[in-house]
Amino acid sequence: MNTQVLEKTVQDPKKRLASLIQEGQKTLHLEKLVVKGYEQVIKVTDKKSALTAIIAIHNTALGPALGGIRIQPYPSFEAALEDALRLSKGMTYKSAVAEVGFGGGKSVIIADPKKEKSAELLMAFGSAVEKLAGLYICAEDMGCTPEDVKIIRRSTKYVVGLPSQKSSGDPGPFTAWGTFRGIQSAIKKITNSDSLEGKKVAVQGLGNVGSHLIEHLFWAGAELILSDTDPVKLQKYAAKYNAKTVPIDQILKVECDVLAPCAAGGIINDQTIPHFRCKAIAGCANNQLLRDAHALALKERGILYAPDFVINAGGLLNVAEELEDAGYNPTSPRYKVHHIYDTLMAIYEIAERNKESTHNAALALADYRIKYAIGKRVIPPTFHHTAE
Repeated sequence: MNTQVLEKTVQDPKKRLASLIQEGQKTLHLEKLVVKGYEQVIKVTDKKSALTAIIAIHNTALGPALGGIRIQPYPSFEAALEDALRLSKGMTYKSAVAEVGFGGGKSVIIADPKKEKSAELLMAFGSAVEKLAGLYICAEDMGCTPEDVKIIRRSTKYVVGLPSQKSSGDPGPFTAWGTFRGIQSAIKKITNSDSLEGKKVAVQGLGNVGSHLIEHLFWAGAELILSDTDPVKLQKYAAKYNAKTVPIDQILKVECDVLAPCAAGGIINDQTIPHFRCKAIAGCANNQLLRDAHALALKERGILYAPDFVINAGGLLNVAEELEDAGYNPTSPRYKVHHIYDTLMAIYEIAERNKESTHNAALALADYRIKYAIGKRVIPPTFHHTAE
């Protein structure tokens, strides 16, 4: 839908927009899927906009579900469903450890973000979110930009991370800073010093978070090894930060102090673990472990793992802040993100003391907080951007 055409063809664009949303809701269909261990899993379809999406709500014991919208051309509905389920479960644990007073949810839209994303499709998805009446709050994620959520906002108020004065905007820089602090914690645990001067850090993926992360690493004195599916982007950043580049099928095999996965999940698996030549894995990608048991395999190889749902919580901490009663202030999430370092150091200590993997130690911490409602939301979230 072309908003410029919209404004030229009618006297009142807002009335026309409301009419379009109402018309779109007639073709919108929400179907509940029964998935054990999940509170709600909803398949969303809209023939008019060619929308097929999944909203997965894992657990709302600590508050309404909050999680991003991933837009990807999944090979099948089953693949999209598996990703939505894994991501939403990860958000439950991420929120619990971060103590933001939210539950775990995530959504995926099956579409090529470069070719098939449209305003009509995004608004149809927003209408589906609105029908859930605040049970799920959405935000940007892979394939979904702050400008996209601005369009989604036209049909629902239950969205965060908007590029507006009363919202928090792009969470990428906050996620990147938290990941950087997590890498520092890994180096501290390994070497007893958190200095990155001269340390080799291999970064897989130079997207919205990875590109911010490598800047922090560069200024901290790290030697960078980079890989990305976009060769133009890869060469650009390699030149800017005097970094070495390797093909995407080699980045997981390079010798380095820290491997930082910042792309897709599932990269720690039976096939990759024997080839790792790193001392630690600390990156911002979600669901880095294909299975929980792979964390133990890393431990047995002497590779320190920074649990992904702890190290990459910076973006969540940032967007959650805008829903507080006092409104958004970047100083507060900055402080919280900075202390991801301390949370990880505590998890390393717990894992070492209990002779378990760091992943299991983080899961136990999250489960404890969920069970005893530690950090449960008491005051409902406030959507300040509705006044704009």
